[in-house]
Amino acid sequence: MAIRLTIAEQLEYLNRNVVEVIRLEELKTKLERSAQTRTPLRVKAGFDPTAPDLHLGHTVLIRKLKQFQDLGHTVIFLIGDFTGMIGDPSGRNVTRKQLSKEEVFQNAETYKQQVFKLLDPEKTVLDFNSRWMSAMKSEDFIRLASRYTVARMLERDDFSNRLKNNQPISIHEMLYPLVQGYDSVALRADVELGGTDQKFNLLVGRELQKEYDQEPQIVLTMPILEGLDGVQKMSKSLGNYIGINDPPQDMYGKIMSISDQLMYRYYELCTNLAVKEVEQLRTDIAQNKLHPMTAKANLAKFIVSQFHSQQDAALAEEEFNRVFRDRSNPVQMEEKILSGSAGRIRLAKLMAQLGLAGSVNEAVRLIEQEAVILNDQKVSDVKAELDLSKSSSYILRVGKRRFVRILVKQTSEPHA
Repeated sequence: MAIRLTIAEQLEYLNRNVVEVIRLEELKTKLERSAQTRTPLRVKAGFDPTAPDLHLGHTVLIRKLKQFQDLGHTVIFLIGDFTGMIGDPSGRNVTRKQLSKEEVFQNAETYKQQVFKLLDPEKTVLDFNSRWMSAMKSEDFIRLASRYTVARMLERDDFSNRLKNNQPISIHEMLYPLVQGYDSVALRADVELGGTDQKFNLLVGRELQKEYDQEPQIVLTMPILEGLDGVQKMSKSLGNYIGINDPPQDMYGKIMSISDQLMYRYYELCTNLAVKEVEQLRTDIAQNKLHPMTAKANLAKFIVSQFHSQQDAALAEEEFNRVFRDRSNPVQMEEKILSGSAGRIRLAKLMAQLGLAGSVNEAVRLIEQEAVILNDQKVSDVKAELDLSKSSSYILRVGKRRFVRILVKQTSEPHA
């Protein structure tokens, strides 16, 4: 059932955490008309399936979609399976690697499963921009390209900076904003959401809608969530992300690892707390009425509950406390079984073989950084070895959160 609010209340509700609305008076007009005609607005956000998982950064947009949905509007979760093969140049100083159809299709399938952890599947239109773009003939695409000028395209910061620095810009990259803009035409979008780095593409949508005699969409730009490092935007390629499909323990542990300052940012963008409530949280911590770790644990439990369950959140908290507060090993951990290999093996080599490090050199660096613990003993010798000549069990800890039980079994023994 839709939330009943006045137009003024709706504007305040929808404007929370928004960086920019283009244009606010137009959004008010659209909301008023929607209420009078009882016709829901068509609210669009596009997601290119360039990686198999959605992460917490994506949910900043998805949560805003949910707010429009709660007000009774039609939400269109657009999977950019066509644009994903082009590669979005937003915020990049090099050409993005193009994905194959197979890669895009596989990633798109996982998006379909994950997005409904936040959105109501009964009230969400799930669409793919290949539906209209793949049907375009070459002459249709040329006509589309004629609707926008090269001069306007080069106003985009990403392109103008690369041009100044003599860095290449491929023609297909210039097609990306054009295709994203046409998506809004094809869907007759009333509103489009995007991160601040998407502003240029969103505005192209407004201009193309005018070209096609449609009322221009409202553009809402949302802040970009920083990753675990608190510096760069959350990204799987940078390894600073929290995937919404991450196991509860991993999700909880990652949130507990962020800085106290970044915690407030996550409260603002990833929870339902109002701005005043987040400010009160800051005040309580500053006045020692609330410990930062308690506030962070509450944040971690909320986020884990949102994507898993309250029971999973409680178990994740219990496991985290066992490992990091009580200095005990987790009850459940990954197991690696080795069999039939007599003799000794260098630990760094074994870590690389088991996927606990990207290479032997990386494993050596982890040992040098004192980030490897074997059977509760810190490993300091980069030449340390394990004896695989007899049945035995080891608990190997790599970094703060990776625990692995290594079981050595001889070939004559049946595997458990």
